Amino acid sequence: MLERRLEEAALNAWPPLRQMLYDGWILRFSRGYTKRANSVNPLYASRLELREKVATCERRYREQGLPPIFRLTPFTTSTTLDGILDERGYATIEPSLVLHRDLRDRSGEGAGELREETLDDWLALFGEWSGLHGEHRQTLRMMLEAIPARRWLVSLAAEEGTVACALGVLEEEFFGIFDLVTAPRHRGRGYAPRLMQGLLHRAKEHGAAYAYLQVVQSNAPARRLYEKLGFSEAYPYWYRALPSAHSTGD
Repeated sequence: MLERRLEEAALNAWPPLRQMLYDGWILRFSRGYTKRANSVNPLYASRLELREKVATCERRYREQGLPPIFRLTPFTTSTTLDGILDERGYATIEPSLVLHRDLRDRSGEGAGELREETLDDWLALFGEWSGLHGEHRQTLRMMLEAIPARRWLVSLAAEEGTVACALGVLEEEFFGIFDLVTAPRHRGRGYAPRLMQGLLHRAKEHGAAYAYLQVVQSNAPARRLYEKLGFSEAYPYWYRALPSAHSTGD
């Protein structure tokens, strides 16, 4: 099942600082930086009673000083679990999509002007352009260092200098694109698609058959960009969180 394999690759590409396996669910903890890395991810079938299991997850997160957040997909989550979370006051937040593109038998991407960045230099670019500072930047550093697959920290060079950066992660034939950001003064000039085309070209050269990325459903400009680059919907996902819950980014 392609959707499940994409889900596994995406979880591997964005590793938490700590995690716990619990009856087919993955509990991820990363000091509150991004909901993906600080949420319960039901991945495989459960055997325990769901209400008791949810209560245990809530306790585990509160022990870590984090709000309990659940990340749900149609093929890993029962309607019963979604209903239980609704009964407990969990709201649905940030409905999102995993988009994918088949890289086989595709041509036309150029190599672009991609430049490899050191971890320090890439973090400086991403931190400045995205507004990520302090403890969250250190958390991101630790997460990037923990990626078990092939990691590319790249930037795009233009006449104006360095104009955009992104993270690419290649695990076997699956290639994920994360943390794509353009320098604020250079936005709207087509640099994001150029950077993505360069990454897709590189990924295909290194044996990738599928590319994927994640986008919030309401982000219409980003979705239009990705559709122009040949991406289509693989599956939706959504978060369930209590009204007081918060974290930085998806």
